[in-house]
Amino acid sequence: MRTAYKVRAYPDAEQAAMLSRTFGCVRLVWNKTLAARQARYTTRGESTPYREADAALAGWKKDPDLAFLSEVSSVPLQQTLRHQQAAFQSFFDRRGRYPRFKSRRGRQSAHYTRSAFRMKSDGLWLAKTTTPLRVAWSWPDIDMTTLDPTMVIVSRDPDGRWYVTFAVDTDDPDPLPPTGRTVGVDVGLTDFATLSTGERIANPRHLEKKARNLARYQRRMARKKPGSANRAKVKRKVARAHSKIRAARRDFLHKTSTDLVRKHDRIGIEDLAVSNMVRNRRLAKAISDAGWAEFRAMLEYKAERAGRQVATVDRFYPSSKTCSTCGHLLATLSLGTRQWTCPGCGTRHHRDTNAAKNIDMAAGLVAAASGGPIRPDRATDRRGPMNEEPQPARVGIPRL
Repeated sequence: MRTAYKVRAYPDAEQAAMLSRTFGCVRLVWNKTLAARQARYTTRGESTPYREADAALAGWKKDPDLAFLSEVSSVPLQQTLRHQQAAFQSFFDRRGRYPRFKSRRGRQSAHYTRSAFRMKSDGLWLAKTTTPLRVAWSWPDIDMTTLDPTMVIVSRDPDGRWYVTFAVDTDDPDPLPPTGRTVGVDVGLTDFATLSTGERIANPRHLEKKARNLARYQRRMARKKPGSANRAKVKRKVARAHSKIRAARRDFLHKTSTDLVRKHDRIGIEDLAVSNMVRNRRLAKAISDAGWAEFRAMLEYKAERAGRQVATVDRFYPSSKTCSTCGHLLATLSLGTRQWTCPGCGTRHHRDTNAAKNIDMAAGLVAAASGGPIRPDRATDRRGPMNEEPQPARVGIPRL
């Protein structure tokens, strides 16, 4: 299993200058290679293999106008070519988007493999540097000098803060003891998540809490002259405000996902198309601030490490308007209706709690069948999975 340790870094002036040049060279190699790939495919209809991109990089270093590429370590430059090759492969496999050009205004990073760094008793030594890089280690029970990282990633956020990430291969952890409990999770905006147990997790709304300060910094930046030093200062404040929001959101998602994984053997969630939902311009900001996609990713990898199971239910499953007691399916249920009474059995339901209960039961069928998403055509059958043709749901007729 691969584990990453991300810590703050505090380079001195010489190290900051070298790393900044490395970032610029990495960005240049990425953009030139991407432009060459696009030109070759447009004119000749051919893709560019890695060996030709590597040969082009060697030729650029011999160009007098690009001789500065030899002043930095060659490992991050070669890693850039590998990352671009992998990015195109992911795009062709429909697992990622088309690679884009890098900007100097965004996050900058450089990847160092084992041949370009050393872990010594006095700290981390990077290629082309004369002193160890000072980092703030946050794990007192682990000695940083004893790590054997396969890769070290040095990055700088737009707010000017530096980070170092150590990628380490470790043994798989022991699975957690079973708890005998399952849960269904229905995410939302009023409450971040409603559990099938009736518990509701409040939505912290991190962006909304910091929106006033963020707007003030953005107004200040709009009044500054483009390209001036004062504008750059205010821009770093804007980036710093976004970093605080992002850190608070990630901390909340980590704590919530860890708590669910520790307490339950199986977690049922909906397979939401978040990328499509954010196209609603009225709800896009609130949905993005909630972080549903990141929350699901955390649940999945933490459950895999702990020996738990995350079962996804198809997004078209009518979990909100299906009675979790008798299976009666309503014809319609508006978004503004938060509570409703089942006409079949008379049970009073809270919309989100009822949906979470249905998700939990549908997740049980998913786990018992194949582990993939389920799209039932009628209410969830509580008698267990059966080999039968799915019958269409009939409005007003409860499940027998």
